[in-house]
Amino acid sequence: MATFLYRLGRFSFRRRRLVALLWVVILAACTFAAAKAPTAAEDGFSMPGTESQKAFDLLDQRFPGGNSNTADARIVFVAPKGQKVTAAANKAAVEKIVANVASGSQVKGALNPFDVAGAVSKDGTTAYSTISYDVQSIDLTDATTKALEDAAKEGRDAGLTVELGGSALVPDGELGGTTELVGVAAAAVVLLITFGSLAAAGLPLLTAIVGIGVGVASIVALGMSTTTTTLALMLGLAVGIDYALFIVSRYRTERADGHSAEEAVARAVGTAGSAVVFAGLTVVIALAGLSVVGIPVLTKMGLAAAGTVVIAVLVAITLLPALLGFFQKAVLSRTERRAGSGARGRQRARGCAVSGAAGSAGSAGSAGSAKPNMGTRWARFVIRRPLAVLVLGVLGLGLISVPALDLQLGMPGDESKPTSTTQRRAYDALADGFGPGFNGPLTVVVDAKGSDDPKAAAAQAAKQLSATDGVVAVTPPAFNKAGDTAVLTAVPATGPSSSDTTDLVHTIRDEAGGLKSKTGATMLVTGTTAVNVDVSQKLDDALAPYLTLVVGLAFLLLMIVFRSLLVPLKAALGFLLSVTASFGVIVAVFQWGWLADVLGVEQTGPVMSITPIFLIGVVFGLAMDYEVFLVTRMREAYVHGERPGEAIVAGFRHSARVVVAAAVIMIAVFAGFIGMNESMIKMMGLGLASAVFFDAFVVRMTIVPAVLALLGHRAWWLPRWLEKVVPQVDVEGEKLTHGGPAAAPVAEPDPDPVRV
Repeated sequence: MATFLYRLGRFSFRRRRLVALLWVVILAACTFAAAKAPTAAEDGFSMPGTESQKAFDLLDQRFPGGNSNTADARIVFVAPKGQKVTAAANKAAVEKIVANVASGSQVKGALNPFDVAGAVSKDGTTAYSTISYDVQSIDLTDATTKALEDAAKEGRDAGLTVELGGSALVPDGELGGTTELVGVAAAAVVLLITFGSLAAAGLPLLTAIVGIGVGVASIVALGMSTTTTTLALMLGLAVGIDYALFIVSRYRTERADGHSAEEAVARAVGTAGSAVVFAGLTVVIALAGLSVVGIPVLTKMGLAAAGTVVIAVLVAITLLPALLGFFQKAVLSRTERRAGSGARGRQRARGCAVSGAAGSAGSAGSAGSAKPNMGTRWARFVIRRPLAVLVLGVLGLGLISVPALDLQLGMPGDESKPTSTTQRRAYDALADGFGPGFNGPLTVVVDAKGSDDPKAAAAQAAKQLSATDGVVAVTPPAFNKAGDTAVLTAVPATGPSSSDTTDLVHTIRDEAGGLKSKTGATMLVTGTTAVNVDVSQKLDDALAPYLTLVVGLAFLLLMIVFRSLLVPLKAALGFLLSVTASFGVIVAVFQWGWLADVLGVEQTGPVMSITPIFLIGVVFGLAMDYEVFLVTRMREAYVHGERPGEAIVAGFRHSARVVVAAAVIMIAVFAGFIGMNESMIKMMGLGLASAVFFDAFVVRMTIVPAVLALLGHRAWWLPRWLEKVVPQVDVEGEKLTHGGPAAAPVAEPDPDPVRV
């Protein structure tokens, strides 16, 4: 691996104009294809095999034309204090507003609340109108959405309180580009501080932008929806910067050891590039593993993001070495540029006949005589008292993880939005006027095709639902034209995110067997609330297989990289510590309300069901990045003859600054999401930022060296029978030192620009 990547890096350096041109052509081609691609349809949230999905499929089949994926809106009217919405003036205003909205070209139907039973609250203060459209929300025109806003304004001008809800409302769009720009700006500052060079800070940003440009453009060109690109964009930026950061740092180290620019690039790609390749593979495994969940949207997001990570790796090992050829000295700090000639002189003094041991001194050994930095001091502090550090680190993360024992999963809706949004105010108004369960009605589908008397079967279903504890209202059955399928709506007594509502869904489904035995009809429960219950259950069921698959494959991969059993085991256990600690933070803030005011969390409740598996996938990939970046340098020093303790110090001397910089960049990027209004986005941002902090600073920078110090030589132990089976990939670049393609050649003055 190291030899192949060494040659690839040297080729990219020598043919830098050709390589750079090829990437420009690829980016342009992908951008052109994306621009010409038709607008992707919105991803339907299907969950094959669940009862709610079976009910939706049955509705689409038996009620043709009633597509459940089309947009809808709800206009909520609240009369002024002391008045009723049924008063003549208020009623006239409501009817006029509904009629105006109904005249829209994309409107399929607009229900007058005074013509529909149950659309006006019992106290007469609140009414609502349901607007249905014949297109999906992504296809709504600006005129259509503006009509809703105008309707709300018209009602408010008439003295009514008017709020809007439903899928037709356009999202705030906060996530569009501001967050990414903040992340890029933070990354630029951190890189500039880390490297002390504008060119060195700029190259990782440039290559990351090229990578996500090619990746996202390819996703759009393939016809995937914009929602699919979210994870790809976020991770593409993250790993693109990380991978380039690691290679640029290694290039500067090689230059400091006296190598020419070409040789330094080749060695950087051969060694650090090997770590990048395997780190990228762990991320790809984690993301592609999302397909085991069985939710098509998650599968698409995972595969699209995995593809973007692959592109980021390719950019790092081809385009970056080419760009380093254009900025051979510019990426060095002023101090390094001034010291460059002296280092080359010392290298030349060592002579051309450099043996393997001397080559080792040029990498790991020369580092030993370098001036101690903060990474060196911290590593020596840890290895002097490893047991105490290990115990404190594990106990600290364990204490932070305690709230995770109370983790409750759900799918928060409008109730979790800030009160500044009209969706949240509409939700509250409906809950006040009609009861908390009104916002989460259950759609019950009665398939009476196998019944001798479909109407009697539907009536029995309505009677059974009305007698169920927790149901406050049931609408009369509505049949299809064939008369063999009926739809009823059951209103729970509790809100959609309440555990009592979840129990009610399970109770109704359990009672469906009794209806089938009596009438031969099948009863299915669906609707937003039931879908959320099924999503939570499916994600919960998939968590263990997903963890087993991802951690198992990554364990095998890391065993190949480090040729050790204990190092991969320690990496996996450390990841579990950091991710459970991040779950603890999420529960403490979003369920218990700790620091809720500070972080702008206005409503506590269950944690979004997708959060655990999403966090596991993303954090696992990033955690293994840090593990590979840090421990490969330790492994390299150990293979080159250093004692275990000194190998740890050598790894920190070279990689600690890079890992810290990468972690700070990621924390800054993810923390930017905490400022968003959407509770789900806040949750993701806080979870990712805290997980990266715990993993990089507590696990990788503290627990890992403590464990390795306690294990000593045993850390790198591999049974003899496995040594024969496990392939030798040479991530540490031993062949580059011992008689390989780069047997420590004497450095010459930097050559003139190489011709293509």
